[in-house]
Amino acid sequence: MRRASLCCCPSLCLSRDTACFCLLGVLIALYMLAGAAMFSSLEGPAELQAHQLWETRLKDFSHEHRVSCEDVRSLIHHYEEARAAGIRMERGRTLWDFAGAFYFVGTVISTIGFGMTAPSSTLGKVLLVFYGLLGCSATILFFNLYMERVVTFLGFLMRWCHKRRSQHDAWLHTGGECRDNDEHGGKEEWKPSVFQVMLVLLAAVLVVACGAATLYSAMEGWSYLEALYFCFVAFSTVGFGDLVSCQKEHHEDSQGYKVANCLLMLLGVCCMYSLFNIISIVLKMGLGWMLKTSAWAYRNFCHTKPQHMSLFKLCLSDANPPMQLCENEPQRMQKISCLGHNMLTLSSAPNTISRCLCDEAKVETVCHSDTDRLIAVQQVQGNCLLRGSGVNVRPLPL
Repeated sequence: MRRASLCCCPSLCLSRDTACFCLLGVLIALYMLAGAAMFSSLEGPAELQAHQLWETRLKDFSHEHRVSCEDVRSLIHHYEEARAAGIRMERGRTLWDFAGAFYFVGTVISTIGFGMTAPSSTLGKVLLVFYGLLGCSATILFFNLYMERVVTFLGFLMRWCHKRRSQHDAWLHTGGECRDNDEHGGKEEWKPSVFQVMLVLLAAVLVVACGAATLYSAMEGWSYLEALYFCFVAFSTVGFGDLVSCQKEHHEDSQGYKVANCLLMLLGVCCMYSLFNIISIVLKMGLGWMLKTSAWAYRNFCHTKPQHMSLFKLCLSDANPPMQLCENEPQRMQKISCLGHNMLTLSSAPNTISRCLCDEAKVETVCHSDTDRLIAVQQVQGNCLLRGSGVNVRPLPL
């Protein structure tokens, strides 16, 4: 009745895409909770230590120069406001000249958003909303078109390499006589899997990131690990802003480095965007596999549930007192217990014997009052074999 009511109400049944969406939401929430716990345990003590060090330095400075701590805090607060407008303690390049503004709009439409430069005027903030709306949409379209062409090119290249290798293997096996399978219609055209494309894109991203990190490490004075960290933050469009390229004063005369930085940013973001899309396809396949496995386990559980319930009832019957013979025609029913598996046999013939060909088997004879009811033979795991004549069987009622 319950199953029929569910079938009559399709809105209660989730589609495959909706189930994937719900499962992905749950997994993302769990992933975020795990990440929050991990980074909180790693970065929390460092933050507390930095805060204690700052308080100590502030007190030492105010005591040494005989300045109130409140005055020092007020000065630092004004500096924070000036920093938001582009003022730095170390002199760097001009942020809002044409080159600086071009770098800023590049970080906006690519959705990187380092945060080191931001409009301070009201008109600039309003203009940025409409400018970013159109620019980000156009850039995402460009990334999608780039991804389609990259994946198509990789597929063509991998098919060509596979065809050449197949022809070479066939040439070796046939002693120099090689036939083209495509011309004779011998085999279907080979296509690369999504996992192979993902590995190729991952290798491309690593090559671009390692090359860019070498350049940034030399030009910015960062360590190679810091340069790799910056490449991932920038190429993935996260853009924390703790490390930003092309911000030092001596970069004003490095026009070649500026051009290389823009090209590396564009190439890195395109490659990373394509890799993210391929990984999302793999994740969707994984979600489908999880749903399929869960449905298979649920069907098996529902299929074996009547057997489990029958065995459970038989186990409970051991605690009941032995039953007397029936008043009507005697019906012999045997409960066979072997190695933890229970089975029942019924025979109307008095000389019928049913036995279990298993070791350590125990047979008990009981009686059932309903002569019209037949008892099923439950065979568990294929370990038991019954012999006898005149045995009537049917499934046990739940």
